[in-house]
Amino acid sequence: MDTTRLFAAIRKHLAVGLALLAACLWVPAGAQAVRSEADLPALARQWLDQNLPLHAARAEQPLRLRATLGALDARLRLAPCARVEVYLPSGSRLWGSSRVGLRCLDGATRWNVTLPVTVQALGSAWVLRRDVSQGDVLSAADLVADEVDWAAESSPVLAGRDAWAGQVAARPLRAGQTLRENLVRAEQVFQAGTQVRVLVQGGGFQISAQAQALSAGVVGQSARVKMESGRVLTVKVLDARTVRAEI
Repeated sequence: MDTTRLFAAIRKHLAVGLALLAACLWVPAGAQAVRSEADLPALARQWLDQNLPLHAARAEQPLRLRATLGALDARLRLAPCARVEVYLPSGSRLWGSSRVGLRCLDGATRWNVTLPVTVQALGSAWVLRRDVSQGDVLSAADLVADEVDWAAESSPVLAGRDAWAGQVAARPLRAGQTLRENLVRAEQVFQAGTQVRVLVQGGGFQISAQAQALSAGVVGQSARVKMESGRVLTVKVLDARTVRAEI
């Protein structure tokens, strides 16, 4: 073999060896290396699969969290990175429409992008079985327990029966709606001018006296009453005839 052919063979084997070495360097510990933006969804999915059960375990109610990843901007072109960290951006949470962040920690070019994600929180809640008119008091006949997406809307779900017992529809409700806080309100139990009994509670004592309501009374909310002495108090409405003032 002449010298020219010998050097050509050496260069060929050297190039093959360097290519194999470069390929090995793309797979660091933890399998967090990415060659391009096309690798990011799989990395984000792996992170979600690990973290969603932890978030579900911290919920007050038994919920199943299910995430659907959105797409990156098709025009995005990212440099290869040996180590990418997936994280939850500040102010975000794994609930409803959200985002997960991915940032390059070890690469020639550092970058930081976010990937849209929709997280469903599936669990039991109350659903309207029939239409309810505004102002009607809710009853067990109006509702049925069903599995719903708690994260579909921002208003919290009313899960317990005691959360809606005695409440009235704040607006016209339609069959199939999930019962949420913004759909109901406490019932008004007296008008301004009504005579009510005021319970005055203090350290170790309780007395009662008559007063006249100066505002409408809604159970659980504040109202104003005028005592026989002329003194005006802010009280909490207990029922249609009783309010409480604490001193």
